[in-house]
Amino acid sequence: MRAVDLFCGCGGLSAGLIESGINVVAAYDYWEPALETYRRNIAAHSHRLDLSDVELTTEAIRRHGPDMIAGGPPCQDFSTAGKRVESSRANLTLAFSEIIEACRVPFFLMENVPQVRLSETYRAARERLESAGYDISEIVLDASRCNVPQARKRFFAFGALAGQSGAFLESVADRIADEPLTVKAYLGDEIDIEHYYRHPRNYSRRSVFSVHEPSPTVRGVNRPVPPGYKGNHLDSVSPSTVRPLTTRERSRVQTFPERWEWNAGDRNADAETQIGNAVPVALAEFVGQGILDAVA
Repeated sequence: MRAVDLFCGCGGLSAGLIESGINVVAAYDYWEPALETYRRNIAAHSHRLDLSDVELTTEAIRRHGPDMIAGGPPCQDFSTAGKRVESSRANLTLAFSEIIEACRVPFFLMENVPQVRLSETYRAARERLESAGYDISEIVLDASRCNVPQARKRFFAFGALAGQSGAFLESVADRIADEPLTVKAYLGDEIDIEHYYRHPRNYSRRSVFSVHEPSPTVRGVNRPVPPGYKGNHLDSVSPSTVRPLTTRERSRVQTFPERWEWNAGDRNADAETQIGNAVPVALAEFVGQGILDAVA
C-alpha cells in the first residue's frame, strides 16, 4: 500500500505506518523545523506545502498515485487543553476531507484528539466524505494498550471506498492489550529513576508520576519544577526530589526509536513541541497493521 502523510510533523505517523509495512511515498507539512527532523530520520520526500490550498495539495498528491491519504490536521481547537473554539485551524480538517474527495483514493486515515467527534467541523468533513462514497469507521484508542507507555487517547477514522472499514475495527479491537504498558516495562534499563515531574495543567492535579505506570500525555512543553512548589497531596514523593523527563526520554515515551535525531540538539523548544505534537510511533504501527488486515 502506498500512502501520503499530510500534516506529517516530525514523522511519528509516517514512521509507524512504515513499520507496519505501508509505503509512505510522500509527506507534507508547513512547519520547516519539523520537516527538517522528518528528513533527517525518514527520507527526503517530505515537502513544505500550504495544506489549506486544496487545489495545490491535490495536484501534488496525484503525482504519487497513493492508495491512502493519512494525516492529523491540527487539533488545538478541539483539545481539552485549548479553548475549543473552532477557528481557522479547524478549517484544515475540512481541507483534509476536500483533498481526499478530490483525489478519490481508495482509503484514508484521520488522526486527532477524541474531542474532535463533537465538533461541527468534523461532522461536516465526515458528511462530505460519506457523500463521496466512503464507508467510515471510528475508534478512540488508549495508547497505553497499543504498545505505547503513555495514557494518551487518540481518535482514528478509517475510510474505504470498498467498504472494509468494519474489518479495520475488528483487527484493532482484537489486538488491544488487557493491561496498560508502563514506562519502566518499555524503557527497562534506559531509565534509572523511580519518579519524575510532569508540570500539571493546574495545581489541583498531581505532578509526580511513577515509572511503574503509563506516562500521562506527553505535551509540547517540558517545564522544570517551579521554585518553592510544594506539590499536590496526590504526589507520591515531593517534587523537590525529582526531575522532569529529558527531551530524549520524552521522545522514547512517544516510542520514537533510540536512534532518532532531533534537529538543533536534545534541549530544544522546537524538538519538545515536535515530540508533543507527534503520533506515538508504536500507536501508528498498531493502526497501520489494522489497515493492512482490513484491506487484505
